[in-house]
Amino acid sequence: MSYQKRLTLLILLDSIIVTCAIFAAVWIVYPNAEGTLDTKVLAISSLALLVFHHLFAFVYKLYNKVWAYASVGELLAIVKSVTFAILATGVVQYLVNGFSIYRRTLLVTWLLHIILIGGSRFVWRVFRDQYLVKDTNKKRTLIVGAGAAGSMIARQLHNGNNDSELKPIAFVDDDLAKHKMEIYGVPVIGRIKDIPDIVNNHNIEHVIIAIPSLKRSELKHIVDLCNETKAIVKMIPKIEDLMTGKVSVSNLKNVEVEDLLGRDPVVLDIHAIKEYVTDSTVMVTGAGGSIGSELCRQLMTFKPGRIILVGHGEYSIYNIDMELRRTYGQSETEIIPIIGDVQDRERMFQIVQAYEPAIIYHAAAHKHVPLMEYNPHEAVKNNVIGTKNVAEAADYYGVKRFVLVSTDKAVNPTNVMGATKRIAEMVIQDMATRSKTTFVAVRFGNVLGSRGSVIPLFKKQIADGGPVTVTHPDMTRYFMTIPEASRLVIQAGTLAKGGEIFVLDMGEPVKIVDLAKNLIRLSGYTEDEIPIEFSGIRPGEKMYEELLGEDEIHPGEVYEKIYVGRTKEVDADAIHRLIEGFERCEVGELKDELMRVVFMEKELVTAKGS
Repeated sequence: MSYQKRLTLLILLDSIIVTCAIFAAVWIVYPNAEGTLDTKVLAISSLALLVFHHLFAFVYKLYNKVWAYASVGELLAIVKSVTFAILATGVVQYLVNGFSIYRRTLLVTWLLHIILIGGSRFVWRVFRDQYLVKDTNKKRTLIVGAGAAGSMIARQLHNGNNDSELKPIAFVDDDLAKHKMEIYGVPVIGRIKDIPDIVNNHNIEHVIIAIPSLKRSELKHIVDLCNETKAIVKMIPKIEDLMTGKVSVSNLKNVEVEDLLGRDPVVLDIHAIKEYVTDSTVMVTGAGGSIGSELCRQLMTFKPGRIILVGHGEYSIYNIDMELRRTYGQSETEIIPIIGDVQDRERMFQIVQAYEPAIIYHAAAHKHVPLMEYNPHEAVKNNVIGTKNVAEAADYYGVKRFVLVSTDKAVNPTNVMGATKRIAEMVIQDMATRSKTTFVAVRFGNVLGSRGSVIPLFKKQIADGGPVTVTHPDMTRYFMTIPEASRLVIQAGTLAKGGEIFVLDMGEPVKIVDLAKNLIRLSGYTEDEIPIEFSGIRPGEKMYEELLGEDEIHPGEVYEKIYVGRTKEVDADAIHRLIEGFERCEVGELKDELMRVVFMEKELVTAKGS
């Protein structure tokens, strides 16, 4: 029904109720009295009541309410508009009736208005739900959590929301006081641990997780229980959307692997970050990449004076530039997109000289392990020489702080990528010993959803109908979300004194095969429909990753989820010889030379400690 038709019908209905109510009240109060009340006064009172009712109805927006979802707020709006209309009518009656008021008549009229106006909405709602809205084809749904969020979901679903294909059948909640109770006609029939039995016994097709305060581990436990069934699992959106009243059935989202593997957020030291980022010029290399672009997003919230987006790929820099301008268009931060390759030493010096950044976040790198095994020369150029170029430009032009984004694969590396990233760390550790610039590296594991990572690959394989390929059933990896990694990189930058390798707490390592199984289930399939195949370990891959070597371990956190490794002396001459002669090496020779530089450094540390 159109808004105009709906408005006309409601005004007409209320007009009939208001016009008749005062005469009905007279009949109720004075059933046998004739001539006791002045008919002229009653007529004027009825007309005044009609005018005032519609006036206050528009003030309190009675005709704009969606009565299918009416609750206490809508009832209060009716009470307010009726009360003020009666009071205003009483004033009119007092003036036209010789300073007297038919108090009992007006009181009964007030009661009739609330009953009839409120009742008319309720009757329409019941009629609509019972006869107009058909739910025979709707999916039987179990709601996990009978709190405020679950109640909101149940109300929207149970009221026959035509946009939803879901029908609430029951709640589960660990609060025993709610058991055997009903919320909007939906019973609470068990605890969370009972989910598999309830799904099977009640033919549940969908499960909605409606507990916004869940910790990651608790959410994973619930999803694991749901995965024992064939039900499709969804969850409510973020808690801030609940608090602002944005939650609706259409906002329900699929449970993502990121929801299960990410950790509870760290409270950042906002003051410390603002102190060194706000109003400063910040430069991010690799700004178009997964980590670099998220670093830019996170940095923008701290309002730097300028942010320099440096990248080799024209399209990726264009994308992050447009996104930041679209999102932070009203910000005072000047956004400057720069096309430049970190391998081009002269270009890096030009950029740093021209824009005088106070902080450089160096995220540009080649990171794909198998690809770098076939292309070690490119890995050296980008990861080692590129880092050296930007670091030396930072030193030469007096940049205050330089933060290298590193990787857990730099620990006891078995592959070209890890070795070149470890040598990049050695470069900035060496620079830290002879520069006024504060150099620091931040090391972490795999980030969920980054380019070239396993999750986008698995999702594509599932979308293509499988199989999902896993290298080995026992292979494990650390995982972290991109926003979490970026925030901790920024936080680690505030802790730097020079030469440290900060290590982010990655939680517990995850089996890749378990990750694949979760993704298949969360995509609505079974392992029979999307099989898992083991392809064998690829060149340069480890079975498991480490975050610190034995000789680097430094006990205790320096900040929540941030550890610092011990500073080690670096053989700068070995790095110089590598850079001078790597182009003359064959692929196999260069791999050997990389490992020699990395593990020569280890022998050097051991020798000095003996």
